[in-house]
Amino acid sequence: MRAEYQRPPVRVALMGLGRSMFSEHYPIFKAHPGLFKVVAACDLMKERRDIVARDYPDCKMFRQFPDMLDERDIDLVDIATCSADHVQHALLSLERGYWTLVESPMALTIEDAQLLRGAAVKAKNRLICLQRGLFNPDYMLAKSMMGDPRLGEIHQIRIRREDFIRRDDWQTVKRLGGGAAYYAMTDLVLQALRLLPLPPVQMWSELKRVASLGDAEDYAHVNLKTRGAISADIEFNGGCLAGDRSPSFVIRGERGTFSVDPMSPEGRLVVIDPEYKFPRRRSSVRTPEIVDMHEDFPVLTIPVRLPRGSQYGPSAFWKHVYDTVRTAAPFPLQLEESIEAVKFSHLMKKTSPFGK
Repeated sequence: MRAEYQRPPVRVALMGLGRSMFSEHYPIFKAHPGLFKVVAACDLMKERRDIVARDYPDCKMFRQFPDMLDERDIDLVDIATCSADHVQHALLSLERGYWTLVESPMALTIEDAQLLRGAAVKAKNRLICLQRGLFNPDYMLAKSMMGDPRLGEIHQIRIRREDFIRRDDWQTVKRLGGGAAYYAMTDLVLQALRLLPLPPVQMWSELKRVASLGDAEDYAHVNLKTRGAISADIEFNGGCLAGDRSPSFVIRGERGTFSVDPMSPEGRLVVIDPEYKFPRRRSSVRTPEIVDMHEDFPVLTIPVRLPRGSQYGPSAFWKHVYDTVRTAAPFPLQLEESIEAVKFSHLMKKTSPFGK
């Protein structure tokens, strides 16, 4: 264990004991008692609070969020409530001066995201947004490949996240802030913004409902165009069968392609042999000969992977949270980046007839 982990664990207060909390946040706290200690929990459902009480007998339980915030033995408030309530709950926590972690999306509109920015500044920048996509191994590998000379000049990035689920929870209900533009695309757009060498200047998008049982979209598709040659094509599809799924990242350059499967630290390059030089040739306006214009050249398939010992996944994210709260280490995600991702998701909703 590194030296800074000998400091006291971060005292965490849980707000919202739902699927996200118990499937993604809570297991980390249980697995790393030296880093985190759950000291308070808030939810209207007693049976949810009882789950926490069994693991943390000394944990204080609350039905109302303001009551929990009256406690002083708290370092970090972890908010995993309904998306429509994220801003309200985060503002209350920041006003009390707590470190505040909010599930994605941090907000549903750019105006609310900017409101949170102001509150975060007043609270000495103690707001952390959970953008898990930046800590996924497939994204980290794709990021490392963007400068690989074997690809040549890059012209396209494709990002895909695909599933098939007849989802029926509040995330499928528009009035509660549901829909893939919010629960999925903020992460994917943020990945694209990190990969693109220049900021986007044009956007096209569409939203659809495919398999979801609610009234909100479970399919979102957006294309971001920069002033340079590179564009990013991003798609979340909640109605895609298992046998028909794409790599999570594809990067195309003039000499080949990189691709990686979802959540994998290993990908592949399919490229023209870097040692091969094309014969010099010029285009001609003359009538072409009746021949096949394809050329023979050597193509290599090269496995690539993250360096051994790379830290990724939920544990890596939460260790950064610990470092930020306990040692004042800079968090690797800037708040402005999360706000930018919210901006594009909000635009998708505003410009799509289905999103309204």
